[in-house]
Amino acid sequence: MRRRMARIPTIPDGALEERFVRSSGPGGQNVNKVETAVELRLDLNRLEMGEYMARRLATLAGRRITQDGVLVIQAQRFRTQDRNRTDARERLDALLAEAATPPPPTRRATKPSYGAQLRRLEGKKLRGGVKKLRGEKPPAD
Repeated sequence: MRRRMARIPTIPDGALEERFVRSSGPGGQNVNKVETAVELRLDLNRLEMGEYMARRLATLAGRRITQDGVLVIQAQRFRTQDRNRTDARERLDALLAEAATPPPPTRRATKPSYGAQLRRLEGKKLRGGVKKLRGEKPPAD
């Protein structure tokens, strides 16, 4: 079954901002002198999206959204600015695509039919009878 996707909003020019910062973790001198990590900031107030998608995006992003409504994605997996920039944009695209896709429908509770209820009770009686026979001594001949 295919899920329907909502329209992914286009990002206006001024809504996206990139900052390069020093990466943490191992890397020797490279980490101490080169700003390879990318901090991608997207102002969600400037995006045109529906109320449902905005709520779903806020749920999916969690703590990555500031109180001002800015989504912050940090990418420092790679050793170059270019690869980290690409990684951050791919993660942003994936997050927006997931927010645009509605969740699958939940299971609807159903009631068992009358015949199914009777079969279940009959099976329980048979099983109880088997267990009851285990405690009795066999008849003496």
